[in-house]
Amino acid sequence: MIEAAIQKIQEIGIIPVVRAGDVDEARRAVDAICAGGISIIEITMTVPNAPAVIKELVQERGKSVLIGAGTITNAAQAEICMDAGAQFLVSPGLSVPVVQAATKRSILAMPGALTPTELMAALDAGAQVIKIFPCGSAGGPKHIKALKAPFPKTRLVPTGGVNLANAQEYLAAGAFALGVGADLVDLAALRRNEVSKVIEMAKSLVAVVSQARVGKS
Repeated sequence: MIEAAIQKIQEIGIIPVVRAGDVDEARRAVDAICAGGISIIEITMTVPNAPAVIKELVQERGKSVLIGAGTITNAAQAEICMDAGAQFLVSPGLSVPVVQAATKRSILAMPGALTPTELMAALDAGAQVIKIFPCGSAGGPKHIKALKAPFPKTRLVPTGGVNLANAQEYLAAGAFALGVGADLVDLAALRRNEVSKVIEMAKSLVAVVSQARVGKS
């Protein structure tokens, strides 16, 4: 299951981070993201009743959409979300117990790191994909490029400040995939019933990833 999740993330290249105010809002965000061609969703633990939302989404879309849990900060949260059916876990920092709990159940854990020391600690813990957070405030694409020099084969997912304007630059710097939050999951637009804005942004990001891949081949 870990390899399948990694392959899907590599294929799509975008991990939408859903931080919604309630279950209905989360569901509408997911519908819009999927309609825009992105079949990966990260539901953060800041969403009310997040495990229940994850469970419903897995039942409805789990065969075609990779559904994960975000903002996982301890092993107890990890277990609850995996019991709900989460297919990958994302953390803002490194919790070794979270990585161990996920690995034991053949679930991909993506811990957060920012510095070379934190990156080394995450790799030592067994992480195969690492979230670089908060990337925007740490130098953005230049930070990814700097980290890729000593860690050329490490799969890095910049998150925090990633948007349509800098997505191509992040990919050119060596990002494995992009974690995109508010710039894709526009809650204000959803609340105005402007779902098309989220769908169009998803489509635009998919296009950027496709163009970047063509450029590298």
